[in-house]
Amino acid sequence: MTMIDVAATDEVDPGGTMRIEVGEYEICIARDSDGTIHAIDDLCTHGEVSLAEGDVEDCTIECWLHGSQFDLNTGKPVNPPAFEPVAVYDCKEIAGRILVDPNTTLN
Repeated sequence: MTMIDVAATDEVDPGGTMRIEVGEYEICIARDSDGTIHAIDDLCTHGEVSLAEGDVEDCTIECWLHGSQFDLNTGKPVNPPAFEPVAVYDCKEIAGRILVDPNTTLN
């Protein structure tokens, strides 16, 4: 497990997102309405557009192009048109920083 420092915790407000690149990975950092930070693959599995440009509601993120929503904990789509999940990465907040391990998926 190699956690990589990607951002300050105050850079992502509740309901907010941030797109980051870590090596070959494009990752969406999202903070749900409870304040929990999540890291998922940034590309929607239906339209291949950035999920970081979508809206976060409760513990889901909605793709702005076709409206598919993905559970931030599991990566599974909760409605069509997407049917394939996105990868969920190990993510932590430590000492005011957001850390992500792009080599460890949780689903």
